Amino acid sequence: MPNLSTGTPSLSPPHTLAWKMGLATVCRLVLNTARRFAYPFAPVLSRGLEVPLTAITSLIAVNQATSIIGMFFGPVSDLLGYRLMMLAGLGMLAAGMFAGGFLPFYGVILVSFFLAGLGKSVFDPAIQAYVSERVPYNRRGLAIGFLEFSWAGSTLIGIPLLGLLIDRLGWRAPFFTLGGLGLLGIVALIILFPDDGKEIGTRNISIGFWKNWQQLGKERAALGAIGFSFFVSVANDNLFVVYGAWLEEAFGLNIVALGLWTSAIGMAELSGESLTAVLADRFGLKRSVILGLSLCSMSYWLLPVLGRGLAPAFGGLFLIFLTFEFTIVSFLSICTELLPGSRATMMSGFLAAAGLGRIVGALIGGPVWLAGGILATGLISATISGLALVSLVWGLKGWRWR
Repeated sequence: MPNLSTGTPSLSPPHTLAWKMGLATVCRLVLNTARRFAYPFAPVLSRGLEVPLTAITSLIAVNQATSIIGMFFGPVSDLLGYRLMMLAGLGMLAAGMFAGGFLPFYGVILVSFFLAGLGKSVFDPAIQAYVSERVPYNRRGLAIGFLEFSWAGSTLIGIPLLGLLIDRLGWRAPFFTLGGLGLLGIVALIILFPDDGKEIGTRNISIGFWKNWQQLGKERAALGAIGFSFFVSVANDNLFVVYGAWLEEAFGLNIVALGLWTSAIGMAELSGESLTAVLADRFGLKRSVILGLSLCSMSYWLLPVLGRGLAPAFGGLFLIFLTFEFTIVSFLSICTELLPGSRATMMSGFLAAAGLGRIVGALIGGPVWLAGGILATGLISATISGLALVSLVWGLKGWRWR
């Protein structure tokens, strides 16, 4: 397997890399579960902490904001080594979760979710960059798609298991469980991942940090990717934060039915990730992203029409989340090659833009739906997706993998 990037390390034997990717995927599943479990269990946390439900939604907002803070760790990963940042991310998760388990107070739980979110924002760019240095570009969709199985897995596996723990052992049980899994992940990473750190002085870290960000700011393709990430995330969360309220109001669904639909979203995400892993490399990553985004935008447009019946509404939502996940994961694979010398910087910038987009989408989603219902939500999301497509085409115009 040839080394395709200048300055990249020797590629690991396939079986060794497969074990590393398997471990990394499990670690990401734990991180993703820690990041997402406040959504379905917000009422449980509210009762356990004896605080209003709005206080729990504030925890979720703080969790999302960590994506923006995580952008500052990307250049550090490029300078000091990806393994160190992966260990740091798991360390943040373990510290935060154990703190929340042992000290069940609102302020501590706030810090717990902050550290869990930040740990994910530190870990993700590092592992994406690590794998991308060791996998040829023409197999990158398969590799990144495999890593992203952990996102759907958190919905299909992680959150249901935490629900069983809460039911049997109480609301604090997930914190101890996730903290313990974080520690196990640290031990496994130390054993399986060799040290890739670099000897670099403090002054050189500061210089390299700003140099990496300046390089990103000068690259048209990188700026286009940042814009794409922001707009596509605004469009998705504009719908995501209100789809439950819409289904409940329009079709009278109860909490159990809405919970089952959450599993359907997980299946849609898994389907999108699987399509990326199986098809994106063969079809071409750029073509896959353009096709996926076009279909996603069309799905937003069609949702108000499909929403006249329960089954078509479910089908429309499933198609939206499937095409969205296929688009995002395929584009993540492209992003790993936009700045080959600063991969973690590029990925952290992409994820920070996505986090900012989700915050904006969450802020506008409620008012848009209240003002015009699902018709307004669908049209606004479709229009913003169009802006994402413009940013994508502008950024990648003339760009070729090299």
